[in-house]
Amino acid sequence: MTDKKRILVVDDEPDFASIVQKNLEKEGFEVEVAYDGVEGLEKVKANPPDAIVLDVMMPEKDGYEMCKDLKGDDKYSGIPVLLLTAVADRVSSTRYSHYDGMNTEADDYLPKPASAEQITESIKSLLGI
Repeated sequence: MTDKKRILVVDDEPDFASIVQKNLEKEGFEVEVAYDGVEGLEKVKANPPDAIVLDVMMPEKDGYEMCKDLKGDDKYSGIPVLLLTAVADRVSSTRYSHYDGMNTEADDYLPKPASAEQITESIKSLLGI
């Protein structure tokens, strides 16, 4: 039997993070949650996951910054990152943009509201499952 793949979900909305966590666990993944980019980076460095589900708009360190930090570090750059954001077409009054999201080094990108099923399918695809 193969080891469970570990997924780190980084999102500052506890309810959303919990839904994503439960759906990924139903699919057989081991899931850890962080609620901002600083905590997310600490968890990656303590125990690197197989993939990361990463929200953009978060306190402390946003998803763009966290993704840039990970992809710029050879030790973590190979971890697939799925970037999630409500920025796409809905949030025009912030410093975030759809263009920024599409131009990160994330491995996949889904606009919110993404369903738990879409997220699960993207993670499976990124992991070749």
